[in-house]
Amino acid sequence: MVEALSYDLLPESLAPAGSQGAIERASTGVTAFVGRTLKGPVDEPRVVESYADYQRLFGGLWQPSTLSYAIEQYFENGGRRAIVVRVVNGGRPPTISLPAEGGGALQLVGLSPGSREHLRASVDYDGIPAGEHDCFNLVLQRVGGPGAGSGLVEEQEIHRRVSVRPDASRYVVEQLAQSRLARVCGTPPATRPELPPPAVPGGLVGYRLANNDGDDGLPLTDYDLIGSAQAGTGLFALARAPAFGLLCIPPLSREQDVGASTLLVAARFCHERQAMLVVDPPREWDIPAAALAGSRDWPFRADNAVMYFPRLIAPDRLRGRDEVFAACGAVAGMLARTDEIAPPWVPIERDAVMLRPRFRPACAVDDAVRARLLQAGINTLTAIRIAHREPDTPRTLATGNVVATDWRYLPARRLALCLAQSIVAGTRWMLLAHNGERTWQAARAQVEAFLETFAQQAAFPAAEGQQEYFVVCDARLNDAAALAAGRIALLYGYAAARAGEYHAFLVTHRTAGSQVRSVSVNRFATSGRRVEEEIETALLRGLAVVA
Repeated sequence: MVEALSYDLLPESLAPAGSQGAIERASTGVTAFVGRTLKGPVDEPRVVESYADYQRLFGGLWQPSTLSYAIEQYFENGGRRAIVVRVVNGGRPPTISLPAEGGGALQLVGLSPGSREHLRASVDYDGIPAGEHDCFNLVLQRVGGPGAGSGLVEEQEIHRRVSVRPDASRYVVEQLAQSRLARVCGTPPATRPELPPPAVPGGLVGYRLANNDGDDGLPLTDYDLIGSAQAGTGLFALARAPAFGLLCIPPLSREQDVGASTLLVAARFCHERQAMLVVDPPREWDIPAAALAGSRDWPFRADNAVMYFPRLIAPDRLRGRDEVFAACGAVAGMLARTDEIAPPWVPIERDAVMLRPRFRPACAVDDAVRARLLQAGINTLTAIRIAHREPDTPRTLATGNVVATDWRYLPARRLALCLAQSIVAGTRWMLLAHNGERTWQAARAQVEAFLETFAQQAAFPAAEGQQEYFVVCDARLNDAAALAAGRIALLYGYAAARAGEYHAFLVTHRTAGSQVRSVSVNRFATSGRRVEEEIETALLRGLAVVA
């Protein structure tokens, strides 16, 4: 389901259909990552725009975290923007004990599990009237390292005049219910916490450090990565994330690949979000012969998934030597980098899609093997320039399925996903407008203008004299039943690679969310009039669903 976007509803007397404007082209290079990290919020998508951002939020490189290496390689190979979801298997957050004046202690527990979640708390009575012995000021901090001397404060919260009394207007349990750092654990003591001793002799501020009881949990399983759609955990946490064009799920560990169940769920999720899943080849495909043999029985096929062979050799800064890594992060960075050179549907020179220096394929692949792998939908990583080789159009993992021929090619599939993501987001305003002719006319004009910008860049391979695209939004799609159900829809299509054929998509907006699906409106339409006749026939049939 696509992220619901809100727009202001303008009066009917203003511009047609309200607040719509030019549709913004979706950013195809934004990459989402799901996996294990050293620290940070759990099941909460966070945007990072550099590896320094990642280090600050999620703790940097960590041997048990394949994600930490993947995202480092993503930025080093040209990625600019990433969305990270931390997943844990068990784990325990640290606690903080604040001794109370009359005995006992106020117990706090952090929100994020892990041994590197360094929290501390400070208590003072500044501004508290002398008779209010239940009230205090509480400062919570996440710091960059252990010990009282850590000076780097990564996040801080100040909770003024909170009370340990349950009937107080600023009861500490209720006040910390909205905290991003900690919660109250158990029942608060009858009296407020004592002032902590100063961190240094003669100092004015003292802190209570978190107890050394945080735990990193166990290695991830496929169950952890998949999570729950209902609870919004695992990869389903990305339902709350901004739009992205690529999804990477690094291996469970350096020795264990992501399972088929995770790939299937992730591909389905990407299908709903109009994104491309970057799949790593199995670990046992360590030489070209193994890849060729394995590709014949490779069970996972999807037109919105892409694979590059082999794995790569890259520096491991923690071990101080080169190591073999799964390549999904570097591949995503490479694709994001090339998207800045040209749109993803425009052929570019092979040199532009090479790995950056310091990265190289884990094994050599000759031209014959490269061609055979490509026929199986598996692309090959390149790190050196070879002048005589003809550029190959990258493939998706749709090869072997009964799908539209165009979807076997990565540029064509990414064009379709970019259009769908852009049009769904850009026409969401229709749901807040009157479901009538003025709205339909405005939506048609908006989408036609958007598709025209792609046509001018030769994105649609229409034959001479052939209609390049079409948009339908009228009473045939938005009848009384649709109005009663609270939905509004439009249909758009564009020329496919084979002359006379079109790719068509039905966009449906509902209050609960928006959806786009492929539909069949024609087979061989050889003229503009024929296109209209085929669309009319398909509408009367109720539109045959393709995917």
